[in-house]
Amino acid sequence: MSDAGGDAPGPVATPTGALHYAKRIIAFADVVESVRLMQRDELASAQRIRALLLGAAQEIIPAHQGKLLQRLGDGLMIAFTDARCAAACACALHERADAMAEGVAPADRILLRIGIHAAEVLSDDVAFYGHGVNLAARVATLAGPGETVISAALRDHLASGVDGDIVDMGECHLKHIETPLRAYRLGRRNALPPVLDSQIALRPTIAVIPFTFHGSGPPFIAVGEIIADEVIAALSRSPELRVVSRLSTTAFRDRSARLDDIRAFLGATYVLTGAYRVSGDTLIVGVELADARNSEIVWAETLRGRIDGLVAQDDDLVAAIVRGVGNAVMSSEVVRTKSRALPTLDAYTLLLGGIGLMHSSDPRDFDKSREAFEQLIERYPRFSTPYAYLAEWHVFKVTQGWFTSLEREAAAALDCAKRALDVDTPDSHELTAYGLVHTNLLHKHDVARASYDLALGKNPNQGLAWLHRGVLSAFQGRGAEAVEETGRAVSLSPLDPWRYYYDSLCATAALAAKNYEAAIALAVRSLQGNRLHASTLRVVAIASAELGLMEDAREAVADLRRLDPSLTVSSYRARSAARNYATGAIWSAALQRAGLPP
Repeated sequence: MSDAGGDAPGPVATPTGALHYAKRIIAFADVVESVRLMQRDELASAQRIRALLLGAAQEIIPAHQGKLLQRLGDGLMIAFTDARCAAACACALHERADAMAEGVAPADRILLRIGIHAAEVLSDDVAFYGHGVNLAARVATLAGPGETVISAALRDHLASGVDGDIVDMGECHLKHIETPLRAYRLGRRNALPPVLDSQIALRPTIAVIPFTFHGSGPPFIAVGEIIADEVIAALSRSPELRVVSRLSTTAFRDRSARLDDIRAFLGATYVLTGAYRVSGDTLIVGVELADARNSEIVWAETLRGRIDGLVAQDDDLVAAIVRGVGNAVMSSEVVRTKSRALPTLDAYTLLLGGIGLMHSSDPRDFDKSREAFEQLIERYPRFSTPYAYLAEWHVFKVTQGWFTSLEREAAAALDCAKRALDVDTPDSHELTAYGLVHTNLLHKHDVARASYDLALGKNPNQGLAWLHRGVLSAFQGRGAEAVEETGRAVSLSPLDPWRYYYDSLCATAALAAKNYEAAIALAVRSLQGNRLHASTLRVVAIASAELGLMEDAREAVADLRRLDPSLTVSSYRARSAARNYATGAIWSAALQRAGLPP
Protein backbone atom coordinates (compact mmCIF):
# COMPACT_ATOMS: atom_id res chain seq x y z
CA MET A 1 0.00 0.00 0.00
CA SER A 2 1.51 3.34 -1.01
CA ASP A 3 0.96 6.60 0.88
CA ALA A 4 0.09 8.65 -2.21
CA GLY A 5 -2.97 10.83 -1.92
CA GLY A 6 -4.00 10.03 1.67
CA ASP A 7 -3.67 11.34 5.17
CA ALA A 8 -0.49 10.79 7.12
CA PRO A 9 -0.65 8.01 9.69
CA GLY A 10 -1.93 9.06 13.08
CA PRO A 11 0.17 9.00 16.26
CA VAL A 12 1.53 5.61 17.17
CA ALA A 13 0.41 4.19 20.50
CA THR A 14 2.98 2.96 22.95
CA PRO A 15 3.07 -0.83 23.33
CA THR A 16 1.63 -1.93 26.65
CA GLY A 17 3.08 -5.42 26.96
CA ALA A 18 5.60 -7.95 25.77
CA LEU A 19 5.13 -9.69 22.46
CA HIS A 20 2.76 -12.65 22.64
CA TYR A 21 0.70 -14.71 20.22
CA ALA A 22 -2.98 -13.92 19.71
CA LYS A 23 -5.59 -15.48 17.45
CA ARG A 24 -6.76 -12.76 15.09
CA ILE A 25 -8.32 -12.25 11.70
CA ILE A 26 -6.32 -9.77 9.65
CA ALA A 27 -7.79 -7.97 6.64
CA PHE A 28 -6.01 -5.75 4.11
CA ALA A 29 -8.11 -3.40 1.98
CA ASP A 30 -6.30 -1.62 -0.83
CA VAL A 31 -7.42 0.86 -3.49
CA VAL A 32 -7.02 -0.62 -6.97
CA GLU A 33 -4.69 1.25 -9.35
CA SER A 34 -4.30 4.28 -7.11
CA VAL A 35 -1.23 5.46 -9.03
CA ARG A 36 -3.15 5.52 -12.33
CA LEU A 37 -6.05 7.33 -10.70
CA MET A 38 -3.72 9.99 -9.30
CA GLN A 39 -2.16 10.54 -12.70
CA ARG A 40 -5.58 11.10 -14.28
CA ASP A 41 -6.86 13.61 -11.72
CA GLU A 42 -4.83 13.87 -8.53
CA LEU A 43 -7.11 16.12 -6.50
CA ALA A 44 -10.41 14.44 -7.38
CA SER A 45 -8.98 10.94 -6.89
CA ALA A 46 -7.40 11.87 -3.57
CA GLN A 47 -10.69 13.31 -2.34
CA ARG A 48 -12.67 10.21 -3.32
CA ILE A 49 -10.07 7.85 -1.81
CA ARG A 50 -9.96 9.90 1.38
CA ALA A 51 -13.76 9.92 1.68
CA LEU A 52 -13.96 6.15 1.18
CA LEU A 53 -11.25 5.33 3.71
CA LEU A 54 -12.51 7.83 6.29
CA GLY A 55 -15.99 6.35 6.04
CA ALA A 56 -14.48 2.90 6.44
CA ALA A 57 -12.46 3.90 9.50
CA GLN A 58 -15.17 5.91 11.24
CA GLU A 59 -18.32 3.95 10.37
CA ILE A 60 -17.99 0.60 8.62
CA ILE A 61 -15.14 -1.00 10.55
CA PRO A 62 -16.48 -0.14 14.04
CA ALA A 63 -19.96 -1.27 12.99
CA HIS A 64 -18.53 -4.73 12.23
CA GLN A 65 -16.51 -5.01 15.46
CA GLY A 66 -13.23 -4.41 13.66
CA LYS A 67 -10.17 -2.56 14.86
CA LEU A 68 -8.28 -0.32 12.46
CA LEU A 69 -4.60 -1.12 12.96
CA GLN A 70 -3.05 1.03 10.29
CA ARG A 71 -4.02 3.47 7.55
CA LEU A 72 -1.41 4.25 4.93
CA GLY A 73 -2.63 6.49 2.15
CA ASP A 74 -4.68 4.20 -0.07
CA GLY A 75 -5.03 1.17 2.17
CA LEU A 76 -6.22 -0.18 5.51
CA MET A 77 -5.07 -2.94 7.84
CA ILE A 78 -7.89 -4.20 10.07
CA ALA A 79 -8.14 -6.79 12.86
CA PHE A 80 -11.22 -8.83 13.82
CA THR A 81 -11.95 -11.56 16.33
CA ASP A 82 -14.93 -12.99 14.42
CA ALA A 83 -14.80 -14.41 10.88
CA ARG A 84 -18.37 -13.49 10.02
CA CYS A 85 -17.79 -9.88 11.08
CA ALA A 86 -14.72 -9.73 8.84
CA ALA A 87 -16.67 -11.13 5.88
CA ALA A 88 -19.59 -8.76 6.46
CA CYS A 89 -17.22 -5.80 6.80
CA ALA A 90 -15.55 -6.64 3.48
CA CYS A 91 -18.96 -6.77 1.82
CA ALA A 92 -19.93 -3.42 3.37
CA LEU A 93 -16.68 -1.82 2.18
CA HIS A 94 -17.31 -2.93 -1.40
CA GLU A 95 -20.91 -1.71 -1.17
CA ARG A 96 -19.72 1.72 0.02
CA ALA A 97 -17.25 1.88 -2.89
CA ASP A 98 -20.05 0.91 -5.32
CA ALA A 99 -22.32 3.62 -3.91
CA MET A 100 -19.60 6.26 -4.25
CA ALA A 101 -18.98 5.15 -7.86
CA GLU A 102 -22.49 6.10 -8.99
CA GLY A 103 -22.29 8.90 -11.53
CA VAL A 104 -18.50 8.60 -11.83
CA ALA A 105 -16.88 7.64 -15.13
CA PRO A 106 -15.78 3.95 -15.11
CA ALA A 107 -12.10 4.88 -15.49
CA ASP A 108 -12.27 7.14 -12.40
CA ARG A 109 -14.13 4.84 -10.00
CA ILE A 110 -12.53 3.85 -6.72
CA LEU A 111 -12.54 0.08 -6.20
CA LEU A 112 -11.05 -2.00 -3.42
CA ARG A 113 -9.29 -5.34 -3.33
CA ILE A 114 -9.49 -7.09 0.04
CA GLY A 115 -7.61 -10.06 1.49
CA ILE A 116 -8.48 -11.77 4.79
CA HIS A 117 -6.53 -14.41 6.72
CA ALA A 118 -6.94 -15.98 10.18
CA ALA A 119 -3.78 -16.87 12.07
CA GLU A 120 -1.86 -16.78 15.32
CA VAL A 121 -0.04 -13.44 15.10
CA LEU A 122 2.45 -11.69 17.34
CA SER A 123 1.03 -8.77 19.28
CA ASP A 124 2.14 -6.26 21.92
CA ASP A 125 -1.52 -5.33 22.60
CA VAL A 126 -1.25 -2.39 20.18
CA ALA A 127 0.11 -3.71 16.88
CA PHE A 128 0.42 -7.06 15.13
CA TYR A 129 3.47 -8.56 13.49
CA GLY A 130 4.79 -11.72 11.88
CA HIS A 131 4.12 -14.22 9.12
CA GLY A 132 0.34 -14.23 9.58
CA VAL A 133 0.17 -10.48 8.89
CA ASN A 134 2.42 -10.81 5.85
CA LEU A 135 0.29 -13.67 4.55
CA ALA A 136 -2.88 -11.60 4.85
CA ALA A 137 -1.25 -8.85 2.78
CA ARG A 138 -0.25 -11.38 0.12
CA VAL A 139 -3.78 -12.82 0.01
CA ALA A 140 -5.05 -9.34 -0.91
CA THR A 141 -2.91 -9.40 -4.06
CA LEU A 142 -5.00 -12.34 -5.34
CA ALA A 143 -8.15 -10.21 -5.39
CA GLY A 144 -9.30 -8.37 -8.48
CA PRO A 145 -11.08 -5.00 -8.51
CA GLY A 146 -14.09 -5.14 -6.20
CA GLU A 147 -13.20 -8.63 -4.94
CA THR A 148 -12.42 -10.23 -1.59
CA VAL A 149 -10.14 -13.27 -1.29
CA ILE A 150 -9.87 -15.31 1.90
CA SER A 151 -7.55 -18.06 3.07
CA ALA A 152 -8.65 -21.61 3.91
CA ALA A 153 -8.15 -20.78 7.60
CA LEU A 154 -10.95 -18.22 7.34
CA ARG A 155 -13.15 -20.22 4.96
CA ASP A 156 -13.53 -22.96 7.61
CA HIS A 157 -15.45 -20.47 9.81
CA LEU A 158 -17.90 -19.30 7.13
CA ALA A 159 -20.98 -20.85 5.54
CA SER A 160 -21.21 -20.55 1.76
CA GLY A 161 -24.35 -18.76 0.66
CA VAL A 162 -24.97 -17.38 4.15
CA ASP A 163 -21.79 -15.37 4.71
CA GLY A 164 -21.23 -14.98 0.98
CA ASP A 165 -20.74 -17.05 -2.15
CA ILE A 166 -17.45 -18.89 -1.63
CA VAL A 167 -15.59 -19.99 -4.76
CA ASP A 168 -12.54 -22.25 -4.52
CA MET A 169 -9.50 -20.76 -6.30
CA GLY A 170 -7.31 -23.80 -5.65
CA GLU A 171 -3.72 -23.57 -4.44
CA CYS A 172 -2.22 -20.16 -5.21
CA HIS A 173 1.44 -19.20 -5.32
CA LEU A 174 2.21 -16.01 -3.40
CA LYS A 175 5.27 -13.82 -3.68
CA HIS A 176 7.95 -14.68 -1.09
CA ILE A 177 5.74 -17.45 0.36
CA GLU A 178 7.31 -20.88 -0.08
CA THR A 179 4.21 -23.09 0.23
CA PRO A 180 1.16 -22.54 -2.04
CA LEU A 181 -1.91 -21.28 -0.20
CA ARG A 182 -5.45 -22.61 -0.69
CA ALA A 183 -7.55 -19.50 -1.36
CA TYR A 184 -11.22 -18.74 -1.93
CA ARG A 185 -13.04 -15.84 -3.54
CA LEU A 186 -15.73 -14.43 -1.22
CA GLY A 187 -18.66 -12.96 -3.14
CA ARG A 188 -21.76 -11.11 -2.03
CA ARG A 189 -24.28 -12.94 0.11
CA ASN A 190 -27.15 -14.97 -1.33
CA ALA A 191 -26.15 -14.52 -4.98
CA LEU A 192 -26.65 -18.23 -5.76
CA PRO A 193 -30.19 -19.52 -5.14
CA PRO A 194 -30.63 -23.19 -4.26
CA VAL A 195 -30.91 -25.43 -7.30
CA LEU A 196 -33.16 -28.06 -5.80
CA ASP A 197 -35.89 -27.77 -3.17
CA SER A 198 -38.70 -29.92 -1.80
CA GLN A 199 -40.70 -30.40 1.37
CA ILE A 200 -39.58 -32.66 4.17
CA ALA A 201 -42.15 -35.01 5.64
CA LEU A 202 -40.76 -35.25 9.20
CA ARG A 203 -39.39 -32.01 10.65
CA PRO A 204 -38.48 -30.67 14.06
CA THR A 205 -40.92 -28.05 15.35
CA ILE A 206 -39.79 -24.62 16.54
CA ALA A 207 -41.77 -22.28 18.78
CA VAL A 208 -40.64 -18.63 18.63
CA ILE A 209 -41.80 -16.83 21.76
CA PRO A 210 -42.19 -13.03 21.32
CA PHE A 211 -39.08 -11.43 22.75
CA THR A 212 -39.19 -9.65 26.12
CA PHE A 213 -38.23 -6.00 26.62
CA HIS A 214 -35.61 -5.35 29.30
CA GLY A 215 -34.36 -1.94 30.31
CA SER A 216 -35.52 1.56 31.10
CA GLY A 217 -37.24 4.01 28.82
CA PRO A 218 -40.38 3.59 26.75
CA PRO A 219 -41.68 0.02 26.60
CA PHE A 220 -40.85 -1.05 23.06
CA ILE A 221 -43.24 -4.02 23.33
CA ALA A 222 -44.05 -3.96 19.63
CA VAL A 223 -40.40 -4.62 18.79
CA GLY A 224 -40.57 -8.07 20.36
CA GLU A 225 -43.63 -8.88 18.27
CA ILE A 226 -41.93 -7.63 15.11
CA ILE A 227 -38.81 -9.73 15.75
CA ALA A 228 -40.92 -12.83 16.36
CA ASP A 229 -42.98 -12.20 13.20
CA GLU A 230 -39.91 -11.77 11.01
CA VAL A 231 -38.11 -14.80 12.45
CA ILE A 232 -41.21 -16.99 12.08
CA ALA A 233 -41.72 -15.84 8.49
CA ALA A 234 -38.09 -16.57 7.59
CA LEU A 235 -37.98 -19.97 9.32
CA SER A 236 -41.29 -20.98 7.73
CA ARG A 237 -39.64 -20.73 4.32
CA SER A 238 -37.10 -23.33 5.35
CA PRO A 239 -38.22 -26.82 4.25
CA GLU A 240 -36.41 -28.58 7.09
CA LEU A 241 -38.36 -26.88 9.90
CA ARG A 242 -41.94 -26.73 11.17
CA VAL A 243 -42.78 -23.43 12.90
CA VAL A 244 -45.59 -22.79 15.37
CA SER A 245 -47.86 -19.85 14.54
CA ARG A 246 -47.28 -16.66 16.55
CA LEU A 247 -50.99 -16.66 17.43
CA SER A 248 -50.13 -19.69 19.57
CA THR A 249 -46.75 -18.58 20.89
CA THR A 250 -47.96 -15.14 22.02
CA ALA A 251 -49.69 -16.86 24.94
CA PHE A 252 -46.23 -17.45 26.45
CA ARG A 253 -44.96 -13.88 26.05
CA ASP A 254 -43.58 -12.38 29.28
CA ARG A 255 -44.38 -15.65 31.03
CA SER A 256 -41.84 -17.74 32.96
CA ALA A 257 -43.07 -20.98 31.47
CA ARG A 258 -41.14 -24.21 31.73
CA LEU A 259 -39.90 -25.83 28.53
CA ASP A 260 -41.93 -28.92 29.42
CA ASP A 261 -45.09 -26.80 29.42
CA ILE A 262 -44.30 -25.19 26.06
CA ARG A 263 -43.56 -28.58 24.57
CA ALA A 264 -46.80 -30.00 25.97
CA PHE A 265 -49.00 -27.12 24.77
CA LEU A 266 -47.33 -26.38 21.42
CA GLY A 267 -45.66 -29.68 20.51
CA ALA A 268 -42.35 -27.84 20.18
CA THR A 269 -39.05 -29.63 19.71
CA TYR A 270 -37.08 -26.40 20.03
CA VAL A 271 -37.99 -23.13 21.75
CA LEU A 272 -36.46 -19.79 20.76
CA THR A 273 -36.66 -17.05 23.37
CA GLY A 274 -35.01 -13.67 23.66
CA ALA A 275 -34.73 -10.41 25.51
CA TYR A 276 -33.89 -7.02 24.04
CA ARG A 277 -33.04 -3.49 25.08
CA VAL A 278 -32.66 -0.25 23.19
CA SER A 279 -29.70 2.11 23.37
CA GLY A 280 -30.26 5.16 21.18
CA ASP A 281 -31.13 3.76 17.78
CA THR A 282 -29.35 0.46 18.49
CA LEU A 283 -31.30 -2.68 19.27
CA ILE A 284 -29.42 -5.19 21.46
CA VAL A 285 -30.95 -8.66 21.44
CA GLY A 286 -29.96 -11.72 23.44
CA VAL A 287 -31.32 -14.95 21.95
CA GLU A 288 -31.38 -18.49 23.28
CA LEU A 289 -32.43 -21.71 21.56
CA ALA A 290 -33.30 -24.62 23.83
CA ASP A 291 -34.02 -28.24 23.05
CA ALA A 292 -37.39 -28.87 24.72
CA ARG A 293 -36.71 -32.60 24.95
CA ASN A 294 -33.83 -32.26 27.42
CA SER A 295 -33.83 -28.51 28.31
CA GLU A 296 -30.37 -28.17 26.80
CA ILE A 297 -29.33 -24.76 25.43
CA VAL A 298 -28.07 -25.48 21.94
CA TRP A 299 -27.35 -21.90 20.85
CA ALA A 300 -27.16 -18.48 22.51
CA GLU A 301 -25.86 -15.17 21.25
CA THR A 302 -26.09 -11.41 21.71
CA LEU A 303 -26.80 -9.55 18.48
CA ARG A 304 -27.08 -5.89 17.52
CA GLY A 305 -29.22 -4.15 14.96
CA ARG A 306 -31.04 -0.89 14.25
CA ILE A 307 -34.60 -0.10 15.26
CA ASP A 308 -35.33 1.58 11.93
CA GLY A 309 -33.58 -1.21 10.05
CA LEU A 310 -35.80 -3.82 11.67
CA VAL A 311 -38.94 -1.95 10.65
CA ALA A 312 -37.62 -1.33 7.13
CA GLN A 313 -36.47 -4.96 6.84
CA ASP A 314 -32.98 -3.93 5.69
CA ASP A 315 -31.09 -5.04 8.78
CA ASP A 316 -29.13 -8.28 9.21
CA LEU A 317 -30.46 -8.93 12.71
CA VAL A 318 -33.25 -11.31 11.71
CA ALA A 319 -31.01 -13.06 9.18
CA ALA A 320 -28.40 -13.62 11.91
CA ILE A 321 -31.04 -15.13 14.22
CA VAL A 322 -32.37 -17.40 11.48
CA ARG A 323 -28.86 -18.47 10.51
CA GLY A 324 -27.99 -19.31 14.10
CA VAL A 325 -31.22 -21.25 14.64
CA GLY A 326 -30.84 -23.19 11.40
CA ASN A 327 -27.25 -24.16 12.04
CA ALA A 328 -27.91 -25.12 15.64
CA VAL A 329 -30.95 -27.26 14.80
CA MET A 330 -29.14 -28.97 11.94
CA SER A 331 -26.13 -29.74 14.14
CA SER A 332 -28.28 -30.99 16.98
CA GLU A 333 -30.31 -33.27 14.76
CA VAL A 334 -27.23 -34.72 13.07
CA VAL A 335 -25.78 -35.60 16.48
CA ARG A 336 -29.07 -37.24 17.49
CA THR A 337 -28.91 -39.63 14.52
CA LYS A 338 -25.87 -41.32 15.99
CA SER A 339 -26.31 -44.42 18.14
CA ARG A 340 -24.42 -42.74 20.97
CA ALA A 341 -22.61 -39.47 21.56
CA LEU A 342 -18.85 -39.23 21.73
CA PRO A 343 -17.97 -39.13 25.42
CA THR A 344 -15.98 -35.90 25.44
CA LEU A 345 -15.91 -32.65 23.55
CA ASP A 346 -12.35 -33.25 22.48
CA ALA A 347 -13.32 -36.52 20.85
CA TYR A 348 -16.25 -34.86 19.09
CA THR A 349 -14.00 -32.09 17.84
CA LEU A 350 -11.61 -34.72 16.58
CA LEU A 351 -14.42 -36.43 14.70
CA LEU A 352 -15.59 -33.20 13.06
CA GLY A 353 -12.03 -32.29 12.22
CA GLY A 354 -11.52 -35.67 10.57
CA ILE A 355 -14.67 -35.24 8.48
CA GLY A 356 -13.62 -31.76 7.41
CA LEU A 357 -10.15 -32.85 6.40
CA MET A 358 -11.57 -35.79 4.47
CA HIS A 359 -13.60 -33.38 2.36
CA SER A 360 -10.75 -30.96 1.66
CA SER A 361 -9.50 -33.01 -1.34
CA ASP A 362 -5.96 -32.06 -0.37
CA PRO A 363 -3.74 -35.18 -0.10
CA ARG A 364 -1.97 -33.89 3.00
CA ASP A 365 -5.17 -33.04 4.86
CA PHE A 366 -6.72 -36.25 3.59
CA ASP A 367 -4.04 -38.36 5.30
CA LYS A 368 -4.53 -36.40 8.54
CA SER A 369 -8.23 -37.22 8.49
CA ARG A 370 -7.43 -40.95 8.51
CA GLU A 371 -5.21 -40.41 11.55
CA ALA A 372 -8.07 -38.59 13.31
CA PHE A 373 -10.47 -41.50 12.73
CA GLU A 374 -7.85 -44.07 13.79
CA GLN A 375 -7.16 -42.15 17.00
CA LEU A 376 -10.86 -42.18 17.81
CA ILE A 377 -11.04 -45.91 17.14
CA GLU A 378 -8.09 -46.51 19.43
CA ARG A 379 -9.71 -44.46 22.19
CA TYR A 380 -13.23 -45.77 21.73
CA PRO A 381 -13.10 -49.20 20.05
CA ARG A 382 -16.80 -49.87 20.80
CA PHE A 383 -18.02 -46.70 19.11
CA SER A 384 -19.26 -47.31 15.57
CA THR A 385 -19.09 -43.87 13.98
CA PRO A 386 -15.30 -43.60 13.40
CA TYR A 387 -15.31 -47.03 11.69
CA ALA A 388 -18.06 -45.85 9.32
CA TYR A 389 -16.18 -42.66 8.47
CA LEU A 390 -12.97 -44.59 7.92
CA ALA A 391 -14.82 -46.85 5.48
CA GLU A 392 -15.98 -43.72 3.64
CA TRP A 393 -12.38 -42.45 3.70
CA HIS A 394 -11.25 -45.46 1.63
CA VAL A 395 -14.06 -44.79 -0.88
CA PHE A 396 -12.99 -41.14 -1.18
CA LYS A 397 -9.40 -42.29 -1.69
CA VAL A 398 -10.37 -44.40 -4.70
CA THR A 399 -12.68 -41.71 -6.08
CA GLN A 400 -9.80 -39.22 -6.06
CA GLY A 401 -7.42 -41.73 -7.65
CA TRP A 402 -5.00 -41.69 -4.72
CA PHE A 403 -4.50 -45.45 -4.51
CA THR A 404 -2.34 -48.22 -5.92
CA SER A 405 -4.51 -51.30 -5.34
CA LEU A 406 -8.29 -51.27 -5.66
CA GLU A 407 -8.48 -54.72 -4.04
CA ARG A 408 -6.56 -53.54 -0.98
CA GLU A 409 -8.69 -50.41 -0.53
CA ALA A 410 -11.88 -52.42 -1.00
CA ALA A 411 -10.83 -54.99 1.61
CA ALA A 412 -9.88 -52.27 4.12
CA ALA A 413 -13.13 -50.38 3.54
CA LEU A 414 -15.25 -53.51 3.90
CA ASP A 415 -13.49 -54.40 7.15
CA CYS A 416 -14.24 -50.93 8.58
CA ALA A 417 -17.86 -51.04 7.40
CA LYS A 418 -18.40 -54.47 8.98
CA ARG A 419 -16.84 -53.33 12.24
CA ALA A 420 -19.18 -50.32 12.26
CA LEU A 421 -22.15 -52.69 12.03
CA ASP A 422 -20.77 -55.20 14.52
CA VAL A 423 -19.74 -52.96 17.43
CA ASP A 424 -23.18 -51.46 17.95
CA THR A 425 -26.79 -51.67 16.78
CA PRO A 426 -26.56 -50.36 13.20
CA ASP A 427 -28.00 -46.92 12.60
CA SER A 428 -28.70 -45.24 9.28
CA HIS A 429 -25.23 -43.74 8.94
CA GLU A 430 -23.41 -47.05 9.39
CA LEU A 431 -25.78 -48.79 6.95
CA THR A 432 -25.21 -46.02 4.43
CA ALA A 433 -21.44 -46.44 4.70
CA TYR A 434 -21.84 -50.19 4.16
CA GLY A 435 -23.87 -49.49 1.02
CA LEU A 436 -21.32 -46.94 -0.18
CA VAL A 437 -18.50 -49.50 -0.02
CA HIS A 438 -20.55 -52.07 -1.94
CA THR A 439 -21.54 -49.47 -4.54
CA ASN A 440 -18.16 -47.96 -5.33
CA LEU A 441 -15.52 -50.53 -4.42
CA LEU A 442 -17.09 -54.01 -4.47
CA HIS A 443 -19.65 -53.29 -7.21
CA LYS A 444 -22.26 -55.46 -5.48
CA HIS A 445 -25.18 -53.21 -6.15
CA ASP A 446 -27.92 -55.48 -4.85
CA VAL A 447 -26.25 -55.45 -1.42
CA ALA A 448 -25.76 -51.69 -1.65
CA ARG A 449 -29.41 -50.97 -2.44
CA ALA A 450 -30.57 -53.22 0.39
CA SER A 451 -28.26 -51.33 2.78
CA TYR A 452 -29.59 -47.95 1.69
CA ASP A 453 -33.16 -49.19 2.07
CA LEU A 454 -32.41 -50.40 5.61
CA ALA A 455 -30.81 -47.06 6.44
CA LEU A 456 -33.88 -45.16 5.23
CA GLY A 457 -36.13 -47.55 7.11
CA LYS A 458 -34.39 -46.51 10.31
CA ASN A 459 -34.28 -42.82 9.42
CA PRO A 460 -36.30 -41.62 6.41
CA ASN A 461 -34.61 -38.22 6.76
CA GLN A 462 -31.06 -39.52 6.34
CA GLY A 463 -29.86 -37.25 3.55
CA LEU A 464 -26.71 -39.22 2.75
CA ALA A 465 -28.67 -42.46 2.31
CA TRP A 466 -30.92 -40.76 -0.24
CA LEU A 467 -27.90 -39.19 -1.91
CA HIS A 468 -25.96 -42.42 -2.35
CA ARG A 469 -29.02 -44.41 -3.33
CA GLY A 470 -29.62 -41.79 -6.00
CA VAL A 471 -26.06 -42.15 -7.26
CA LEU A 472 -26.48 -45.94 -7.38
CA SER A 473 -29.56 -45.37 -9.55
CA ALA A 474 -27.46 -43.08 -11.74
CA PHE A 475 -24.78 -45.73 -12.23
CA GLN A 476 -27.49 -48.19 -13.25
CA GLY A 477 -28.90 -45.77 -15.83
CA ARG A 478 -32.13 -44.92 -13.95
CA GLY A 479 -31.74 -41.20 -14.46
CA ALA A 480 -35.20 -40.03 -13.39
CA GLU A 481 -34.97 -41.96 -10.10
CA ALA A 482 -31.46 -40.67 -9.55
CA VAL A 483 -32.54 -37.04 -9.93
CA GLU A 484 -35.52 -37.51 -7.59
CA GLU A 485 -33.49 -39.28 -4.89
CA THR A 486 -30.51 -36.92 -4.94
CA GLY A 487 -32.88 -33.96 -4.97
CA ARG A 488 -34.58 -35.30 -1.87
CA ALA A 489 -31.16 -35.59 -0.22
CA VAL A 490 -30.46 -31.91 -0.88
CA SER A 491 -33.84 -30.91 0.54
CA LEU A 492 -33.06 -32.83 3.72
CA SER A 493 -29.64 -31.17 4.15
CA PRO A 494 -29.95 -27.62 2.76
CA LEU A 495 -27.33 -26.21 5.16
CA ASP A 496 -24.93 -29.13 4.97
CA PRO A 497 -21.34 -27.80 5.34
CA TRP A 498 -20.25 -30.11 2.52
CA ARG A 499 -22.81 -28.84 0.02
CA TYR A 500 -20.25 -29.22 -2.78
CA TYR A 501 -20.48 -33.00 -2.29
CA TYR A 502 -24.27 -33.01 -2.61
CA ASP A 503 -24.05 -30.84 -5.73
CA SER A 504 -21.43 -33.15 -7.23
CA LEU A 505 -23.56 -36.26 -6.82
CA CYS A 506 -26.68 -34.41 -8.02
CA ALA A 507 -24.62 -33.61 -11.13
CA THR A 508 -23.96 -37.33 -11.59
CA ALA A 509 -27.70 -37.96 -11.38
CA ALA A 510 -28.38 -35.31 -14.01
CA LEU A 511 -25.68 -36.91 -16.17
CA ALA A 512 -27.48 -40.26 -15.99
CA ALA A 513 -30.72 -38.51 -16.96
CA LYS A 514 -28.86 -37.06 -19.97
CA ASN A 515 -29.69 -33.56 -18.82
CA TYR A 516 -26.18 -32.41 -19.60
CA GLU A 517 -26.79 -28.69 -19.15
CA ALA A 518 -28.08 -29.29 -15.60
CA ALA A 519 -25.16 -31.64 -14.92
CA ILE A 520 -22.67 -28.94 -15.89
CA ALA A 521 -24.48 -26.25 -13.86
CA LEU A 522 -24.48 -28.43 -10.73
CA ALA A 523 -20.86 -29.45 -11.27
CA VAL A 524 -19.73 -25.85 -11.72
CA ARG A 525 -21.51 -24.94 -8.49
CA SER A 526 -19.81 -27.87 -6.75
CA LEU A 527 -16.40 -26.79 -8.04
CA GLN A 528 -16.94 -23.37 -6.51
CA GLY A 529 -16.86 -25.11 -3.13
CA ASN A 530 -14.12 -27.60 -3.97
CA ARG A 531 -12.35 -27.42 -7.31
CA LEU A 532 -10.17 -30.45 -6.56
CA HIS A 533 -12.94 -33.06 -6.46
CA ALA A 534 -12.23 -35.63 -9.18
CA SER A 535 -15.79 -36.94 -9.50
CA THR A 536 -17.07 -33.45 -10.28
CA LEU A 537 -14.42 -32.87 -12.92
CA ARG A 538 -15.38 -36.15 -14.58
CA VAL A 539 -18.99 -34.97 -14.82
CA VAL A 540 -17.87 -31.73 -16.49
CA ALA A 541 -15.70 -33.64 -18.97
CA ILE A 542 -18.42 -36.16 -19.87
CA ALA A 543 -21.32 -33.70 -20.08
CA SER A 544 -19.26 -31.21 -22.09
CA ALA A 545 -18.21 -33.93 -24.53
CA GLU A 546 -21.81 -35.06 -24.95
CA LEU A 547 -22.82 -31.47 -25.74
CA GLY A 548 -19.94 -31.03 -28.17
CA LEU A 549 -18.18 -28.49 -25.93
CA MET A 550 -14.83 -30.11 -26.58
CA GLU A 551 -12.63 -27.27 -25.29
CA ASP A 552 -14.37 -27.40 -21.90
CA ALA A 553 -14.22 -31.21 -21.93
CA ARG A 554 -10.48 -31.24 -22.66
CA GLU A 555 -9.84 -28.64 -19.96
CA ALA A 556 -11.67 -30.78 -17.39
CA VAL A 557 -9.65 -33.84 -18.43
CA ALA A 558 -6.44 -31.84 -18.07
CA ASP A 559 -7.50 -30.93 -14.50
CA LEU A 560 -8.24 -34.60 -13.81
CA ARG A 561 -4.84 -35.64 -15.08
CA ARG A 562 -3.17 -33.10 -12.82
CA LEU A 563 -4.92 -34.71 -9.86
CA ASP A 564 -4.22 -38.26 -11.08
CA PRO A 565 -1.51 -38.40 -13.80
CA SER A 566 -2.00 -42.17 -14.21
CA LEU A 567 -5.70 -41.87 -15.09
CA THR A 568 -6.75 -43.51 -18.36
CA VAL A 569 -10.05 -44.62 -19.85
CA SER A 570 -9.28 -48.24 -19.04
CA SER A 571 -8.27 -47.49 -15.42
CA TYR A 572 -11.40 -45.39 -14.98
CA ARG A 573 -13.58 -48.14 -16.45
CA ALA A 574 -11.95 -50.77 -14.22
CA ARG A 575 -12.89 -48.98 -11.01
CA SER A 576 -16.11 -47.30 -12.14
CA ALA A 577 -19.29 -48.40 -10.38
CA ALA A 578 -21.07 -47.98 -13.73
CA ARG A 579 -18.75 -50.29 -15.64
CA ASN A 580 -21.33 -53.08 -16.07
CA TYR A 581 -24.07 -50.76 -17.34
CA ALA A 582 -24.70 -48.77 -20.48
CA THR A 583 -23.83 -45.60 -18.57
CA GLY A 584 -20.30 -46.91 -18.05
CA ALA A 585 -19.79 -47.37 -21.79
CA ILE A 586 -21.28 -43.97 -22.61
CA TRP A 587 -19.23 -42.13 -20.00
CA SER A 588 -16.00 -43.92 -20.91
CA ALA A 589 -16.45 -43.07 -24.59
CA ALA A 590 -17.11 -39.43 -23.71
CA LEU A 591 -13.94 -39.26 -21.61
CA GLN A 592 -11.92 -40.70 -24.49
CA ARG A 593 -13.38 -38.10 -26.90
CA ALA A 594 -12.41 -35.47 -24.33
CA GLY A 595 -8.78 -36.53 -24.58
CA LEU A 596 -8.33 -39.05 -21.75
CA PRO A 597 -5.77 -41.62 -22.96
CA PRO A 598 -7.22 -45.06 -23.67
